[in-house]
Amino acid sequence: MTIANGTRSAVIYCRVSSTKQAVEGSGLSSQETRCREFARSRNLEVLEVFTDDISGKHRYRPGMTAMLAFLRQVRSLGIVVIIDDVSRLARDIQVHHEIRDAIKGAGATLVSPGMDFSDEPESILLENVLATVSQHHRLANGKQVRNRMMGRLLGGYWPFKAPVGYRYKRAAGGGNVLVRDEPLASVVQEALEGYASGRFEKHADVTSFLAANPLFPKASGGVILRQRAADLLNNYVYAGLVGCERWNVTPRPGNHEGLVSLDVYQRIQDRLNGRDLTPHRKNLNEDFVLRGFVVCGHCDTPLRSSWSKGQYARHPYYICQTKGCESYGKSIRRALIEGELEEILRELTPGEELFRAGGAMLKALWEHRGRQANDRAKALVGEVAKIDKQVVALLDRIVDAAVPSVIAAYESRISELENRKLEIKAREAAIARPALGFETATRTAMTFLANPWKLWASGEFEDRRTVLKLAFSGRLHYTRNEGYRTANVTLPFKALGHLQASNRKLVRSRRLELPRLAAQRPQRCASTNSATTARHGRAPPVRRSEAACSK
Repeated sequence: MTIANGTRSAVIYCRVSSTKQAVEGSGLSSQETRCREFARSRNLEVLEVFTDDISGKHRYRPGMTAMLAFLRQVRSLGIVVIIDDVSRLARDIQVHHEIRDAIKGAGATLVSPGMDFSDEPESILLENVLATVSQHHRLANGKQVRNRMMGRLLGGYWPFKAPVGYRYKRAAGGGNVLVRDEPLASVVQEALEGYASGRFEKHADVTSFLAANPLFPKASGGVILRQRAADLLNNYVYAGLVGCERWNVTPRPGNHEGLVSLDVYQRIQDRLNGRDLTPHRKNLNEDFVLRGFVVCGHCDTPLRSSWSKGQYARHPYYICQTKGCESYGKSIRRALIEGELEEILRELTPGEELFRAGGAMLKALWEHRGRQANDRAKALVGEVAKIDKQVVALLDRIVDAAVPSVIAAYESRISELENRKLEIKAREAAIARPALGFETATRTAMTFLANPWKLWASGEFEDRRTVLKLAFSGRLHYTRNEGYRTANVTLPFKALGHLQASNRKLVRSRRLELPRLAAQRPQRCASTNSATTARHGRAPPVRRSEAACSK
């Protein structure tokens, strides 16, 4: 590093309060221009320029940390640090003095075009006053911003960061308003409506859906924490509402379009609170339990239903109303289509021995999964313990460290470890652990598997709809005058079907030939003795078993 004769070295430090100011404004460039002009007037050679786009209330900033490290490296040169204004150094009186001491400790001198930082009492007083005023401006600006945000909130506008699935757009009357951010908005909408309708039964199902969708933003490592799904389900902004609990602003209608209706949001809250686990569809008529579940075998369109008025009574029918379909306008008697479904349900009923075998397999799988869950939980607890040890070791190093950049590096590493620990604890909490024993937890399910037709025969609408959801993995295809196509049953019935097919090929373990051999044994004994006498000329010794045979 070569310094011209008669000149000294200097560095420039510039700061704005946010990244937006650094990108859209000219604050950093105007500060640098003024500081460079000051350096030329004082015959100072500028070696480096350090910048930050972070609030002045923070002590540790990337640009400030880099500048202090640079000053310590070139301590022997007597570097001058140029700032445009006291407020650029800090906006907190305590932070201001900490940075001043750090600059002085690095062997540098602080200067500014608008102020003389000397050891004179008047200069010290003025510096403290300006630093206090900077802190007051920060607090006053924060209060003003909060009041403006409160006003926007009370006016029905969301003033905070746009939730996932929304973006901000300039409103006609001024300010910004939330609008749908496609295609991400459709992903969030599908997740919310899926949970409200029962398609997703738990938080974990919503989390898995979002994790499998490449459009949804992921955390570091490409994972989605369970809490992310919970926050999504509880966010009333998606229902077109705005509010803020910490400001005592209760939810109220907003000026943005909701991704879901208020009815869907309320159903989500009811499910979260355990009040409504089986939401109803409005288009299902209790007179026609198969409506929406059975489709036409020709056009794959759900069959509709109606009551037909006869001469003496009204008669229920299912009918295809898709124009151009081969079955268009042709009705099917309700008793016929539902009666044929009952026959399918009767065929799904397993035998007693087969059911016991399936139950034993299910219990073995239950116990195996339980052991796996315990092993995973123990492994995660061990990882948390290791992280705790690493954090303690880093804290001990911080106590012994004196270099701010090293301390900042340790603190950054501790923050990463704490985030990692939270992630592991979330994974550990998400591990499913049965709260009940196998028999208690599976009693209802096993009763249904033993005889699904029995629940159907109860005649209750909700019971019959439950049977349809639990027994079949998709809609049923029905062709007029032909009946149902092969139905896709759910995994439990499919497994029992494979087990039944396998049992038909197995040989019984019991020795069926034993009775036959017992009946033939006396003759066999006599013939054997005769053959032995002919060969050896004498009768063989009578063994106890043979004596028993002769008896």
